[in-house]
Amino acid sequence: MAQISVSNLTFCYEGSFDNIFENVSFLIDTDWKLGFIGRNGKGKTTFLNLLTGKLSDYQGHISASTVFDYFPYHIAEEQMEQCFAEFMEQLKPECELWRVICELEKLHLGTEVLYRPFRTLSHGERTKVMLAILFSGENDFLLIDEPTNHLDQASRDIVKEYLQQKKGFILVSHDRDLLDACIDHVLVLNRSTIEVQSGNFSSWWENKNRMDAFHEAENEKHKREIRRLNKAAERIREWADKSERTKIGFDPVKEHDRCLNTRSYIGAKTKKMQSRRTQMEKRIADEIEQKEGLLQDIERPVDLKIMPLQHHKEVLIAARDYGIAYQNGQKGGDAAESGCVIYKQVFQNLNFELKRGERVFLHGENGCGKSSLIKAVLARCVSDGKGLDGISAMQESGILTTASGLIVSYINQDTSHLRGTLKEYSRKNNLDESLFLAILRQLDLERVQFVKHMEEYSEGQKKKVLIAASLLKSAHLYIWDEPLNYIDVFSRMQIENLILAYQPTMLLVEHDVRFRERIATRVVEL
Repeated sequence: MAQISVSNLTFCYEGSFDNIFENVSFLIDTDWKLGFIGRNGKGKTTFLNLLTGKLSDYQGHISASTVFDYFPYHIAEEQMEQCFAEFMEQLKPECELWRVICELEKLHLGTEVLYRPFRTLSHGERTKVMLAILFSGENDFLLIDEPTNHLDQASRDIVKEYLQQKKGFILVSHDRDLLDACIDHVLVLNRSTIEVQSGNFSSWWENKNRMDAFHEAENEKHKREIRRLNKAAERIREWADKSERTKIGFDPVKEHDRCLNTRSYIGAKTKKMQSRRTQMEKRIADEIEQKEGLLQDIERPVDLKIMPLQHHKEVLIAARDYGIAYQNGQKGGDAAESGCVIYKQVFQNLNFELKRGERVFLHGENGCGKSSLIKAVLARCVSDGKGLDGISAMQESGILTTASGLIVSYINQDTSHLRGTLKEYSRKNNLDESLFLAILRQLDLERVQFVKHMEEYSEGQKKKVLIAASLLKSAHLYIWDEPLNYIDVFSRMQIENLILAYQPTMLLVEHDVRFRERIATRVVEL
């Protein structure tokens, strides 16, 4: 067992206005299963890059006697056409094939994936192969950055079961179910501090809520004490000022017991009162200083708002014996021939209805047609369906209908189209700029990000842009395709509370188990 020591770490990117880390110090052991938790943009990936040496221009000290390896590996464009077995030693030197095969078996994957071009592998297969490479070494401390994004539920369960058997890693994830199952310590980037604590996500969250409640109570106690001291100081100030005014001049008829020699007595009495007032003000300043330190790390998620429209029809989407196939090579499935063109079936004989007020989750393996079904629905809502990728290659069977005049607010799982500033984006999409920025602030996007180009954003920050734009659009139906990839756990909880409060009609694809359990009124299996 070795230790990784971080002392007085301060780091900011060149040209940035704010520090990512400032005088940060903590210790972690290399045999821990450490979960890394924090808001989007707080510096989780940055810290992993500091450990691996990709970023070296920092102040302070990072001491470690171990070798770091990072997931996901960067796959170069020329490697996309190669088999994994050909270039895996470039990713992890001295990697032995037999060890990789052993790890693949634990991930329920056959060795044939090592001999297929990397481009042909699914998201789940790529993740599992890279994890097998990652864990095939010895005595490395592994840095695992969001391994379950874009994975279906079956693949997530396999990765979760696999990581449960391992130790000696830092796991960055916003999936509460994965964190609870796989970690024994947490490293948390709070608003103003960093803490290391034993336990999983749920135990940390329970402790945090308990500590937040204690700090809130202490804060209220300090506020009451400050109010009491302010009133006492005000009384003493009035008495001292009144006494000061009586030092010079007096009415010998009304104040027959006073003489000129009393002036020195009144002056001494006033001075004593002013001293008491100064002491009182010092106590008030001390109370305020103590109070200000209490609430610095409390997460206060702002309640988001949404303006759903009510459609006059009860059923908004209806599918009867509906199916989708793609031209050969577009999608996997059973081959079907239509004229001279070969089609591969994605799914068929689907029957379901989406009624007003329902929140229906599409569930199934990657490639089962969830996103294809969403595109088919959008294609029937003319304003949203124009120019959707893959629609021209799609062959449909059965019946799929949508209510007339249906207004849809859509979140695509792809963020690559985000370019330029937030101001340009809001203008291009006819969004009220001030409301758009206000929602982003409520999702904890720092104001300093407002002047940056979106190409500089983290993936989580880009997702928040799409979510804010969707929330700003009043719609009958909200269609969200994997909206929570890269989104931090605090924002996930905000979005859960929003949906439960406003109950919009929704069609969603999302693999976060906790989110689905809280939000779904129905799950449609594909």
